[in-house]
Amino acid sequence: MKTTKTKENKNIKNLLSKSDKPQEECAVFGVSLFEKEAVGVTYIGLIALQHRGQESAGMAVVLDGNKIFCHKNMGLVTDVFYKKKMATIPNGKVAIGHTRYSKEGSDRIENAGPFVTEFLTGRIAVTLNGCITNVEKIREFLQGFGVSFGATATTEVVSSLIALYITKEKKPITGIKKAVTMLEGAFSLVVAMCDGTLYAVRDPNGFRPLCIGFSNMGCVVASESCALDSCGFLFSRDVLPGEIVEIKNGRITSGKVELTTRCHGQGLCIFEYVYFSRPDSVIDGQSVYESRFNMGKALAKEHPAEADVVCGAPDSGLDAAAGFASESGIPLVTGFIKNRYIGRSFIYPTQAQREAAVSLKLNPLKASIAGKRVVLVDDSIVRGTTCNRVVNSLKKAGATEVHVRISSPHFKHTCHYGTDIDSEDNLIANQLDDEGICKAINAESLGFISINGLVRSCSKSNSKFCTACFTGNNCNKN
Repeated sequence: MKTTKTKENKNIKNLLSKSDKPQEECAVFGVSLFEKEAVGVTYIGLIALQHRGQESAGMAVVLDGNKIFCHKNMGLVTDVFYKKKMATIPNGKVAIGHTRYSKEGSDRIENAGPFVTEFLTGRIAVTLNGCITNVEKIREFLQGFGVSFGATATTEVVSSLIALYITKEKKPITGIKKAVTMLEGAFSLVVAMCDGTLYAVRDPNGFRPLCIGFSNMGCVVASESCALDSCGFLFSRDVLPGEIVEIKNGRITSGKVELTTRCHGQGLCIFEYVYFSRPDSVIDGQSVYESRFNMGKALAKEHPAEADVVCGAPDSGLDAAAGFASESGIPLVTGFIKNRYIGRSFIYPTQAQREAAVSLKLNPLKASIAGKRVVLVDDSIVRGTTCNRVVNSLKKAGATEVHVRISSPHFKHTCHYGTDIDSEDNLIANQLDDEGICKAINAESLGFISINGLVRSCSKSNSKFCTACFTGNNCNKN
């Protein structure tokens, strides 16, 4: 009996020693303007998309004479494109940009995007958000043509594949269609040709977001609509699942669905609404903020709590907390003061740095919670590390009880399409039941939103979502 108990405590300790929260790769941005102002617009767009990746950033600018200038480096957008560096970047009408989160072992400059590939008839620059599940097969296929690679990043392989088929097909849009038809998995990508043509492509299921905006300056494509707002462009529409859009001189010249879906019944990754995206973004016709607010209302119905106040875990738990308070009638308070100069904790490469970042960025507001029974609303529990520390910090600040409510279901499965969960063994929902998780995070009660409650919260216009991380229904396993 003692051995079993010791083993259980060891498992809990191991789970709580790892980084929490799901991790997702990258943001893409592209601009086609009437004047040579692409560098500044891309810079602003990348800053707006910084939350999607904080390890590296890059920009490729199409110049006169069929040239492409590319600068990329490790660090935040403002670190990579500091004032003196910006002064050295030649401007153009067309540019693409990338912010990147990398999986373990690939956080080096060689893997930063965008990637520029030269071929017989020109050169292209490519930036990609997502995960190509057959990338190694494609790499081997290209090596058979004598293609060599200097990095391990998927984007380099995709860029080389597109370059090969543009050469073979003679016509860029035909070559791009041929190349992306070979890609399996999740992807939104932007391709800049050296002649100034821009292409935006979204995978047939629409796993990853991609949208289009216009202004009197021209046209922009971006992973999220918040980047359009920041740059002064009006949202026009989402790139449709399976669509290839061609943009020349600031205008769309071709756009239609070209790719056939392989995973019927699946669509946008629902974690875009739960966590990945900024609340001021609109994806596939659904406001991210409204989705999170609706999640909170659903939580209050499914898992009510006897408490004095409701607070959210910044940032993605705040809107769900507002919904919980609205539905339950329990007052909403500010539970934490956030240090805005600390990024998302999963970005940091070592566990010690992640733990320090969690402590630095959230400080409980004692005036709101001391002596109170608190409902804490958070977006997810993956391994339990962050939630455990946040609950303990609330109690240390004087909360008499902490009732945790989670605006996503139990996270039980790995994802093949970009969310970086290394092993299902590391997911706390696979190790412990709800009572065990509640004990591990030191809460008085615990409730997760149901799958149906989550889908209904996000279903204004799109009824198809990928929920494989919760249900295990992943077409890659077929």
